[in-house]
Amino acid sequence: MKENILIVGTGALGSLFAARLAQAGHHVSMLGTWQEGLNTIRKNGLHFTDSEGNQHQFQIHATDDPRECVGAKHALVLVKAWQTERAANQLKECLADDGLAVTLQNGLGNREALIQRLGSDRVALGVTTAGATLLGPGAVKAGGEGPISMEPNQALGPLEEALTSANFDVRVVENAQSLVWGKLVINSAINPLTALLRIPNGELLERPSAHEVMKELARETARVAYAERIELPFSDPIAAVEDVARRTATNRSSMLQDVLRGARTEIDSICGAVVRYGEKHDIPTPANWDCWKLVGALHHSG
Repeated sequence: MKENILIVGTGALGSLFAARLAQAGHHVSMLGTWQEGLNTIRKNGLHFTDSEGNQHQFQIHATDDPRECVGAKHALVLVKAWQTERAANQLKECLADDGLAVTLQNGLGNREALIQRLGSDRVALGVTTAGATLLGPGAVKAGGEGPISMEPNQALGPLEEALTSANFDVRVVENAQSLVWGKLVINSAINPLTALLRIPNGELLERPSAHEVMKELARETARVAYAERIELPFSDPIAAVEDVARRTATNRSSMLQDVLRGARTEIDSICGAVVRYGEKHDIPTPANWDCWKLVGALHHSG
């Protein structure tokens, strides 16, 4: 069955999900605030380069006005973590009373920000390791494949089917929080270093000093997760991070993409969140603190 799906966000992942769902025949709307992106999609459609290098173009409804999306039953929230509150306000205007917003974002605190505006019944937590690169406004290239894991919700069925029909690997898991923290370990160890050094993920393994810092970041974040009584989805955080860096060796992390575009990064909800949770448990997190401040300084100077 063809669904109407609202994608909140017009960046790399938002564009990837919109393109693949449109390709599967679903009716997709994109809601965002980036005018250049919205205008390009309205005028020329959404350009998608798939993992085989084939080019596609889809006509997609793109708007910055939530009133054009009123009654949305299924929304995927794919904005940067620092935009979640704004996205929640937009959704408050257009999500159906029995609608469901699923966050697949990076970092901590996104579900909580959405629940504050929409109520816990209308929000589900998810995580994805799928990758994408924004080539420019309204143009996206598929990156590495990765599963979409979402916590159970009675309203999830049609969205789950739609994503499966778009060839995403969809899994419903009892404890999405474990996966969110698992991704946080990976992101805190890889993203800030690639952004600061301006190198692809795999190069972290080839530079001994960077590799050492990467391992220390993973250790710190895992310690904080254990203190939060989170059971991580892997037993060895360092091996897990090294494995991701190896498998995504040529990828530019989303944080590096942000820095290269002069855009604000998600460092506050990644390393910054690790520091805040660490303070709560009196666990020192100096490597995360340094990366938090250094990446923050990049944005404010740029």
